[in-house]
Parts: sequence; C-alpha cells; structure tokens
Amino acid sequence: MSLKENAESYYSNLSDKLEKIQATRKDGSGLDFFAAIESAGQLAMAQTEAGRKIIFIGNGASASIASHMSTDFWKNGSMRAIAFNDAALLTCLSNDCGYENVFGKSVEMFADEGDILVAISSSGKSENILNGVREARKRGVHVVTLSGFGSDNPLCGMGDINFYVPDGTYGAVEILHLSVCHCILDIVVMDRDGTVD
Repeated sequence: MSLKENAESYYSNLSDKLEKIQATRKDGSGLDFFAAIESAGQLAMAQTEAGRKIIFIGNGASASIASHMSTDFWKNGSMRAIAFNDAALLTCLSNDCGYENVFGKSVEMFADEGDILVAISSSGKSENILNGVREARKRGVHVVTLSGFGSDNPLCGMGDINFYVPDGTYGAVEILHLSVCHCILDIVVMDRDGTVD
C-alpha cells in the first residue's frame, strides 16, 4: 500500500472506532454515546455553577490529555479545572507514598464533595488511576472515566459516566479520548456562547 492508501485506511479505521465508543452509567447500564456526552456536559455546567472544580488525572499520554483539557476547560470554558501531573508533586508522592498512590493522595488533599474527577487511562488498569477514583468516591466526587483496550478493565465501570473505546491501540484510544473531552467542552461553550472559538 502507498502512504496515501495507508493514510486513507488510518482515517477510515479511526472513524469506525469513533462510532463504536461505548458509554455506561455507574450501575453498568448502557447509555447512548451522545446522551453520555450531554450528561457529562450538563454535569460540568451544574457543578461549575455550584462553585465546584474539575480534576483531570492520567499517566503518560493520558497525562498530556489531562493537562491539555484542564487548561482548555478553564481558559475556554471558564470552569475551574486542574490536572495533577506536576513533576515535583508526582515524584514527591511517588517517593514518599508509592506511585500507586499519587492520584489518591492528591484527590484526598484537594478534592471537595461535588467536584468532578475525569480519570483517563488507555488500559483502564493503572493502579494509581483506580486509587484516585476510589478516593474520589469516598469524598463524594462525581467521576467520569475514559478507558480502552479490554472491556473487562476495571476503570470502565467505576464512573458515574464511563466512556470506553473498544480498541487495543494507544494512538486510536488516546485520540478518541481527547475527542470526547473536546466535545464535552465544546458543547458547553456552544450552549453558553453560541459558538466555539
């Protein structure tokens, strides 16, 4: 195949994967994908109006998505948002508490009841992400999850709203996670401003 054909195949496959994203509620029942996007947007709007914040967590490329989206949510969406991936914070907590606890400890210290935790993990199996979600649950924090790879991953059933990309490649899962996050933000901004810049 030529590079052009490879590119065409890539985008065709990505489009197919987008159509296969699954969404569920906390009780495991299925949720229409666009209804899940709407629910996440409504949750972000309601909790922002109530003075709450949105916290993003992720490892590796998912940490990059967390940073990117936390910045966009506060800059473009006027919502208080933060990502727990400062290098000093991560290395301190890893050294002192163990890497599996970096997000749980951060949520314990900074999350308040009614906040929203957005947990992003391609595999859905990262123990530090799972511990962050567990701590959020203890504190009455709403949880939105984004995961991929196997549908048996523990993260895809831990949120109030769960988005699962049924694919085993990092690139596709990460791109689609970013797309879901951008869509949630953009529909909120469009609802508020009538346009997205």
